[in-house]
Amino acid sequence: MDIPGGKLRWGTEQRLEFIEFRLFWDGSIKRNDIAERFGVSAPQASNDLAQYRERAPGNMEYDPSAKRFVPSSTFRPRLMKPNAERYLAQMRAISENVIAWGDTWFGTLPDVGIVPVPERRVEPVTLKPLLRAVRERRSIMIEYQSLSDERPEPIWRGITPHAFATDGLRWHMRAFCHLQRVWKDFLISRCLTIGDMANPEADPQDDRNWREHFTVVLIPNPKLSKPQCAAIERDYGMKDGRSELDVRRAMLYYLDKRLRLDVGREKDRPKETPIIVANRKEYDAVLKDVKY
Repeated sequence: MDIPGGKLRWGTEQRLEFIEFRLFWDGSIKRNDIAERFGVSAPQASNDLAQYRERAPGNMEYDPSAKRFVPSSTFRPRLMKPNAERYLAQMRAISENVIAWGDTWFGTLPDVGIVPVPERRVEPVTLKPLLRAVRERRSIMIEYQSLSDERPEPIWRGITPHAFATDGLRWHMRAFCHLQRVWKDFLISRCLTIGDMANPEADPQDDRNWREHFTVVLIPNPKLSKPQCAAIERDYGMKDGRSELDVRRAMLYYLDKRLRLDVGREKDRPKETPIIVANRKEYDAVLKDVKY
């Protein structure tokens, strides 16, 4: 932290960061905001405001008409590093009822629209033993419903799971399949019944496609105009007209679908495929090599 003074106790430090959070994101803070959020007395909240002024001089001033503290014209964060991605993620989580408003430091919240998606429900009774199998490095029997044409009905199979992954819409396990003798992905929501655990039948270190990474090089679609390409470069934080993503080989398929990189450039409008893969040959070779 770029602040003068000695080390603070954790509770005090949290309250001072809360003050700065509200000043930065909400543009104001009141004594009652601190008292209500942390359950401290009004005198303690006043003391926290005074301590913040001492540790971040010139950052805050009192607005007598609004009866609240506001950031000064020379305000700059001293106790925290503002993170827009985290702020937006929490805003989304509140809107989707994943977390409660009171579990965040938000003072106000704008209207938020969320595109609804069908829920991939995972029951705790299913997840708990799978977590245990990974934690204790064991294999486990599952009754699994595959969408494979070869096995239209659910079957029991043993797997040795070692990791969990998500594409942002669904969760799956990375595991060794005892039936097919390969490392592959199993959707947790398709595990109908969980059976007994046993000794593992594979070493996670042998899952090459999970351990090894591939660098995806993204560039603006060259069919876009120069101003449009410049906008895409800003959107994706590109440097020198390109963005490099370090991706596990086992997760490349999901990146391909999520960013619509699988859409042929000649089959879609450039505005709908604003980024393309520059190292396409190597990219396709990895996709072909990995089992999903």
